[in-house]
Amino acid sequence: MSAKPKFAMYWAASCGGCEIAVLNIHEKILDVDANFDVVFWPVAMDAKYKDVEAMEDESILLTLFNGGIRNDENEKMAKLMRRKSKILVSFGSCACEGCIPGLANFSNVDEIIDTAFHTLTTDNGSEFKLQTHYSVPEGEIHIPTLLPLLKTLDQVVKVDYYMPGCPPESHQIAAVIDLVIQVLQGKATLPPPGATIGVGNSTVCDECKRARNEKKIKYFTRIQLTHPDPALCLLEQGIPCNGPATRSGCGALCPAAGAQCIGCYGPAEGVMDYGSRLISSFASVIDGNTPEEIEKVIDGIADPAGQFYRFSLAGSLLRGSKTARS
Repeated sequence: MSAKPKFAMYWAASCGGCEIAVLNIHEKILDVDANFDVVFWPVAMDAKYKDVEAMEDESILLTLFNGGIRNDENEKMAKLMRRKSKILVSFGSCACEGCIPGLANFSNVDEIIDTAFHTLTTDNGSEFKLQTHYSVPEGEIHIPTLLPLLKTLDQVVKVDYYMPGCPPESHQIAAVIDLVIQVLQGKATLPPPGATIGVGNSTVCDECKRARNEKKIKYFTRIQLTHPDPALCLLEQGIPCNGPATRSGCGALCPAAGAQCIGCYGPAEGVMDYGSRLISSFASVIDGNTPEEIEKVIDGIADPAGQFYRFSLAGSLLRGSKTARS
C-alpha cells in the first residue's frame, strides 16, 4: 500500500478546461505523481464511483473539484468527495461561481430541455421526450436528473479553499501544488480555511498596464466595432471592460492582448455580488446629465445579463430567474 497522501480530481458541470489547465503545468505534474497517490481522476484514469465509496472517510488528503452542480449525480459526487476528503478545493470558475453553465439559471428545466431538443437547430422529432430511466437488453439505463438551478460547490457542501479562473492559470496551479508539498514537508502552513488561493487580492485594473485617466464615458460599444488605442484603458474608450470588479491574479492577460476583461476570475476581495459591483463601477463613469442621456449610454451594452453575470450568476445574490427558482 502506498504511504503517499492521496489526491483526487473530479469534473462536474463544466467544459473540461480545468482538467487541461492541470496538464498545462507541464513537468510539474511529475511532482504530483512523486508526492501523491492519485486515487481518483476519471478523465485521466480508470476509476469507478464504487472505488471512492469503499475508501475511508477523509482518506483523500486533497481533492480538486471543478464544475458546478447541475444534476443529481453532480450533487451526489460533491457530497461523496466532501466526505472522503480532508481538503476540498473549489477549483475553477464553474465550481466557485457557476460560470457559463450557470447562465442556464435564467431558464427553468423545461425551457432548457425544449431549447436543447426542439429548436430549429435540432431534429429529434416532435414526439421526443427526455427520459431519465429506461430499459435496454443490457440492463437499466439511468440518466442524471437536472436540478432546478445550477449550484456552486459551496451551496452543496463545505469548501475548504477556492481557486477561481476559467481556467486557473497554470503558474497558479503549480504554485498551489508547491505550497501543499511544502506543507507535507513541514516547511509551510496552509492558509486559513475559506481562503481564495493562487490568486491576487486586488482587481484586474491594478494589474493592467494600460494608461488610466479620469473616465467620462459618453457611449459603450462592442470591441469588434472599433479600433481601440492599445495603450489606453479600454473602459475609457467605451469598451465595457470588467476589470474594476474582477479579482486579480491572471496578469490582466485579456487587456494585454487587446481584449476586454470578461470577469472569469470572479469578484474581487470583499465584493459580495459581482454584477452589482460592476454596475456601480460603470454607472460612476457615465457622462450624462439627464435620464435620456444616461439610458442612451447604457443601451450600448449589448448583453447586460452576460456582461454583469456571465461567470457569477449561480453564486450571486440573484442565483437565477424567478421562473427557474419556482
